[in-house]
Amino acid sequence: QVQLVESGGGLVQPGGSLRLSCVASGTDRSILTMGWYRQAPGKQRELVATITRGGITDYADSVRGRFTISRDNAKNTVSLLMNNLKPEDTADYYCKARIFLSDYWGRGTQVAVSS
Repeated sequence: QVQLVESGGGLVQPGGSLRLSCVASGTDRSILTMGWYRQAPGKQRELVATITRGGITDYADSVRGRFTISRDNAKNTVSLLMNNLKPEDTADYYCKARIFLSDYWGRGTQVAVSS
C-alpha cells in the first residue's frame, strides 16, 4: 500500500523560510512526477510545484522565485524549500506522487505565515 507522509510545516513570520519534506513508501515501482499542492481555507486545492523523475520543474506563478522543489529518487522523497513566505502562503500543503497510472496523496501538513 502506497503511503505519502509530509513533514516540516509550522508557524513562521512573514519573510521567513520553511522546508517541507515528503517520503513515499509501499511501492517498488518508479515514481514519476511528484508535486506539492496547497489548499487555503475556503479555497480550492492548487498546484504549487511539480518535478519530474528527470528533474524538470514547474511552479505556480505566485511562488516562482521563492520556492524550490527537489527530489531524491533513490529515497523516494520530495522537498519544498519555501523562502520569503507571505501570509497568503498560509494553507495545508499536500504531497502528490504519480506511480504508473495512479496518483497518491499525503494527508497534508499545515503552514501558517503570520506575525
